[in-house]
Amino acid sequence: MRFISFEHQGKTRAGVLLAAAGPGKPEQLIDGAHPARPGPLQGLEPTMMAWIESGLVALSRALKRMAPDDACLLPLSAVRLVAPVPRPGKIVGAAFNYRDGLAVSNRPAPEEPVIFVKSHSTVVGPGVAVPLIGGNQVTYEAELAAVIGRPALKVGRDEAMAHVSGYAIFNDISYTNMVREDGGFVRGKNQAATGPLGPWIVSADDIADPYDLRIGLDVDGVPLQSSSTAQMLFRIDELIAYASERMPLDPGDIIATGTPAGVAANHNPPAWLRHGQRVTLSIQELGELSNPIVEA
Repeated sequence: MRFISFEHQGKTRAGVLLAAAGPGKPEQLIDGAHPARPGPLQGLEPTMMAWIESGLVALSRALKRMAPDDACLLPLSAVRLVAPVPRPGKIVGAAFNYRDGLAVSNRPAPEEPVIFVKSHSTVVGPGVAVPLIGGNQVTYEAELAAVIGRPALKVGRDEAMAHVSGYAIFNDISYTNMVREDGGFVRGKNQAATGPLGPWIVSADDIADPYDLRIGLDVDGVPLQSSSTAQMLFRIDELIAYASERMPLDPGDIIATGTPAGVAANHNPPAWLRHGQRVTLSIQELGELSNPIVEA
């Protein structure tokens, strides 16, 4: 199921986005704070973190078995979506993790995952403007995000996927010149609003194969990235095992799994982001995530 965080009448809470009842019918959502919400949501705080800690897959399976009371439904058009995990603990990113990206950059494949940490404060939701600091080379990066649902510390690959509660789209906007100048990722990956996330979390039970999803990105309608998660070098279980050997992974943390070929530096001339543009990411089965670019 599609789990969302949304704002309605000045309050932010979690919900479940339902499929339209038919062609031309408006999409509706279950208001996770409504007294008539379905039984599996009763007793839970209406926040995404509470739902993740409870278990999104279990909630998804339980909710599929029942029809919600009309009283707890809202039209999607009446709310504003925010980042599905508005304040994740951290984002653990994977660099150099797509075979096609390595090939187009003439970069040898790393022997083990290359990871970095991105602050929760970089996360913004769908439609939120991303402010650019002038005089920099800034790139988009379309990525599949895996949402951690259970604490993971020193877990093996064979048990790693049991710690994934769902998937979302992530745009790892990066200041390429800062990464190059610093020889590291901290500054270039942690500028304001450089982590658009959304538009929702699809629970893991609804994604049969996370390594067979089309992934693409366009700027103002011009396609700049087009690939598949099949190009992923180190898979999600490997990334979780590697990261959890070095740090605890907590519910609500994000594993950003890397980006395919087509980042700004891969184009001639380079397609650095500019004021007034709109970046739209799409991943099969996960929807679209779009954000405007503005001057800081």
